[in-house]
Amino acid sequence: MLDDRQQTVSLLRFTDTPQWDTTKAGLAWSAYLGAGVPGSADVSPYAAPARATDLAGLPPTYVSAMEFDPLRDEALAYAQALLTAGVATELHVFPGTFHGSSAIRHAPASRREAAEEIAVLRAALAVRSDQPLQEATR
Repeated sequence: MLDDRQQTVSLLRFTDTPQWDTTKAGLAWSAYLGAGVPGSADVSPYAAPARATDLAGLPPTYVSAMEFDPLRDEALAYAQALLTAGVATELHVFPGTFHGSSAIRHAPASRREAAEEIAVLRAALAVRSDQPLQEATR
């Protein structure tokens, strides 16, 4: 969740998707910011990163999004803003997936997503592919 204003096409389109939907997103923002605060002018970019006007200097970023996810378009917009600010950004959109679909571990898309996340973590931590992540993070 990056944008408390909740006006993206995907958030308005995917109103009843599995795991996460427009209603749950609204409830989550209200729980996080307080009732009546989401969408107001007083929301800090530290609470809602999509409101940041200067993303320069942020560390390299990995963004993943699911095709049928209400949060998809805010993830895409944030990745674009990071790239525009000169931040090294890796963006992956997983076709045919929904928010939380990675819990279906046997699905090919879920296995691919997990493998890519592990590869990104290994690269960020400079961990060899033959070294267990648990050992590298001790």
